[in-house]
Amino acid sequence: MFWSRRWPAVAAVLLTLLAVAVPGAAGEPGRPGCSGAALRRVPTERKVIALTFNAAWNEDGVSRVLAVLRRERVPAMFFLTGDFADRHPEAARALAARHPVGSHSYSHPRFPGLSFPEERREAVLSARAIRRATGRTPVAFRFPYGEFTERNVRDVNALGYPVVEWVDDTAGWRGPDGGVTVDMVVRRAERAFSPGAIIQMHVGSTDARHSVLDADALPRIIAAARAHGYGFADLGRLVRRCRVRG
Repeated sequence: MFWSRRWPAVAAVLLTLLAVAVPGAAGEPGRPGCSGAALRRVPTERKVIALTFNAAWNEDGVSRVLAVLRRERVPAMFFLTGDFADRHPEAARALAARHPVGSHSYSHPRFPGLSFPEERREAVLSARAIRRATGRTPVAFRFPYGEFTERNVRDVNALGYPVVEWVDDTAGWRGPDGGVTVDMVVRRAERAFSPGAIIQMHVGSTDARHSVLDADALPRIIAAARAHGYGFADLGRLVRRCRVRG
């Protein structure tokens, strides 16, 4: 009688333990599936945003961006091209020392026109360069120019990478020569504020003056997010837990 009365409760506990202990049980709790589509938002209803930076051209804004993030205790994720890691190994190492890094390809080509062997070459060369410079393996992939097809996503997933894109880009990379100001960068970031939004910025610039408007605007973007009641998500923690299936 005792066991007949107690069995439902005991069975529930055993099933719970099995779900935690056995890989794949109960849908692998805590491991989000990150295949088949580009991640543009952290899956949450909480008021948090995720800051990301691309590193492809120069290292002009690296020290300032890192200093602001450190001072404000804000997490971020950096997407490096392999070419950047080869040309600026110290900057790449500094980025990876405090924040997770992803691959932004090796040479920044337009992926929709590439074959799978060409895609693979870009991903492999990038990963090698990033590991050589930082000792870290990239945990995700971001397509150059934000241009990709469903096939590109499947191909990158097959190489083991979740794809991380963005809700909006601040356009700070254009610099003053491109008609962009710090105020414009801040406004573009603010318009993206929404639960889980991933925002794209850059640590360098194509501007001839070597202006890095994203670095200039970063303190104001962080202050504006907090004023709107937003915190900052650790995107690296999420993608490290991804279950990627090609």
